[in-house]
Amino acid sequence: MKQIIPEKSSEKVAKFLEKNSLHKRDFAEMIGVTLSYVYNLIDETVPFSTRGTTIERIATVMDIEPEEFPEYRIPQEPILIDESIETIKDYIKENKMTVVSFLKAFPRKKRIDIVDILRGALPLPIDYKELKMIGKILNMQDEEVYNMWEQRIRQVLESGGMNIYANSGLVTTMLDCARNYLLNDK
Repeated sequence: MKQIIPEKSSEKVAKFLEKNSLHKRDFAEMIGVTLSYVYNLIDETVPFSTRGTTIERIATVMDIEPEEFPEYRIPQEPILIDESIETIKDYIKENKMTVVSFLKAFPRKKRIDIVDILRGALPLPIDYKELKMIGKILNMQDEEVYNMWEQRIRQVLESGGMNIYANSGLVTTMLDCARNYLLNDK
């Protein structure tokens, strides 16, 4: 039997960058580290990160599970899965995009936020124009973008202390006005 030697995490990252023609500078921006750190990581002059956030960002950009890196330790707190973020991931696949090509569609300074949204560390933006930009890149229907935004607004209202059921008339009226303005006022 031939012994299987596991691939080092730094080698896995280097191969990914080469395969996807992704410049180390772009990768560094996407995962929120310095360019020199990426060079040192690949050259193995620094140990591969054990910081959960960094590994999760790397895994998100590579479109793999963070558990594929032996350095990753599964967080003890539960991870909340947002249905809207799963929808975005589905659209990325439906559009036959890679996570990297999706990220490159955004301005450089916005990419790390999108990575954090995809890995579940940031919620969807409540700014409709930002959400609309995501929808446009993914060829989403306006109605679906609006529905995601409405769901996010409801989350914000509830987390802010509003009982949206006791105030259903107000919430419905506000969201009906928003729908008319956003979907009919182009």
